[in-house]
Amino acid sequence: MSDQKSEYDLIIRGGMVVDGSGLPRRRVDVGIRDGKVAKLAHLEGHTAEQEIDAKGMIVAPGIVDAHTHYDPQITFDPYATMSCYHGVTTIMAGNCGFSVAPCKPQDREFLQGIFARVEDMDPIAMSGITWDQFETFKEFLDSRKGRLGVNFACYIGHSNLRRWVMGEDANKRAATDAEIAAMCKMVGEAMDAGAAGFSSSAAPTHLDIHDKPVPSRLAEPKEVLALVTEVGKHGAGSIAYLPSSAIGGITKEDQEFMISLGQASGLPVIMQGLGGRNKVDAPTATWEASQIFLDDAVKRGGPVFSLLITRPFDRSLVIGPANLHYRAVPSWMNMLNLPEAERAALLRDPKAREELRRAVENYNRDPTKGTTVPPPIWPTVFVDRVADPAHKALEGRSIQELADEQGKAPADVILDLALAEDFKTEFRWRTESPDWRDAVGTAQHDPRMLIGTSDGGAHLAKDDGADWSSYFLRSWVIDRKVWTLEEGVRQITQIPAALLGLNDRGVIKVGGWADIMIFDPETIGPWKKEFTHDLPGGVGRVKAWGKGVKATIVNGQPIVLDGKLTDRLPGHVVAPH
Repeated sequence: MSDQKSEYDLIIRGGMVVDGSGLPRRRVDVGIRDGKVAKLAHLEGHTAEQEIDAKGMIVAPGIVDAHTHYDPQITFDPYATMSCYHGVTTIMAGNCGFSVAPCKPQDREFLQGIFARVEDMDPIAMSGITWDQFETFKEFLDSRKGRLGVNFACYIGHSNLRRWVMGEDANKRAATDAEIAAMCKMVGEAMDAGAAGFSSSAAPTHLDIHDKPVPSRLAEPKEVLALVTEVGKHGAGSIAYLPSSAIGGITKEDQEFMISLGQASGLPVIMQGLGGRNKVDAPTATWEASQIFLDDAVKRGGPVFSLLITRPFDRSLVIGPANLHYRAVPSWMNMLNLPEAERAALLRDPKAREELRRAVENYNRDPTKGTTVPPPIWPTVFVDRVADPAHKALEGRSIQELADEQGKAPADVILDLALAEDFKTEFRWRTESPDWRDAVGTAQHDPRMLIGTSDGGAHLAKDDGADWSSYFLRSWVIDRKVWTLEEGVRQITQIPAALLGLNDRGVIKVGGWADIMIFDPETIGPWKKEFTHDLPGGVGRVKAWGKGVKATIVNGQPIVLDGKLTDRLPGHVVAPH
């Protein structure tokens, strides 16, 4: 055996390279050395320590996911499962105004309560967070170096800053000038340490575990403007901000504030909620109005971008405590959380039933009274699986359809069926409809819309949407041909990388980091969802598996190959520049 060193660490042979630039694909091999792409050429006769046969497959840049909540999970799961199985090589965490750092030891329980309430994370699972390794934001990023499977970027969260500086007053009052100055100093230190920018939220849906507003919601405009101005002094990164009116249709006041954040920081401002909205849930959130706002922001030099969910919700739903979708309907939440016998008795009580009958349609829309997240509307709720064979004909039909047929209120249809089957009926919330497809199909072509988003690491009991990229490639690119393959790949690689300031990611180029996904265009797509107990403390979660991804390669090293994790940790802490 020769001791001569191979020319490359890895050669990907025979694939069709779609490089993320939007230019046409080409059939070349990829030679990788020292974590970077060393050559794009026909490499017959050249040697490598490892080879991957990619014949018949697409070799594309790794996906850059701009919105995740993996910062707790990444401390005990360096691969950011499930996203890595779908070709994601770089994740942005610390969204919605909260991150795991900075955090003083006495505030850990408080912060875990925010993650538990807003992002449906389990406090027991969060016991796996390696709190002993960090308190400050710099210490957190330093603690991840050499311990990552994926590349990791993270915002510094506004709620963390307020809690650190203001203590228990953080979610009770506005900050003083001195407290704002202290927070600005922390932002500057975090940016120097490699923060990806700053995130904040004024959304009425964001409450802590005691149903109090998260700290960022108590900030006055001058505080937020001061903090984003500090970020802008560093000349790189982005601002993630969720305005209070994002859910029901953004108000003129919030539009002005979003533009002012972009003007003050000189950075892209990323929100949620524009485009592809349901007209029942958000009658004022029209796409035409959104375009006028986005155009105005561009003209005034404070560009605003919006995350666009292109994967419809597909979540299980039962009439019991596991159902978390009706938090804006107090009477339903009280009913769902009752012990089974008491729940059954309540549903047989005519007075209680009268209260429940129209409550879903009249969910809470007042932020001062709690969350305003719209519950599933009846045309999108389906009978998925019945327990009694006599009800088999109901499977696959929507609650609204059955209500129209039976001449009953939709709430009575779903509650009567659940009651008749001792709460064993399984329902499903599916948001895909012709209207939804038309709205999302139109909105995703606007250059201010950022395709995603996963919420990776969150919503453990109901699916974090980690298969969004597989769905996008299968449904919007390959099947519906809304995009060419080249442009579709660019939308989820080069574009988010550029928007986030991660300029050395998102494309395959000689001299660039070798973040790569290899997938079969014939089979790529979502596959199945399963509930497994694989988190710390035996806590369970829904895992969304996909098909067709041959390999996920980070900085030249495969972390997923043929559907299995490797034991490599090549990920970097990445920062905008």
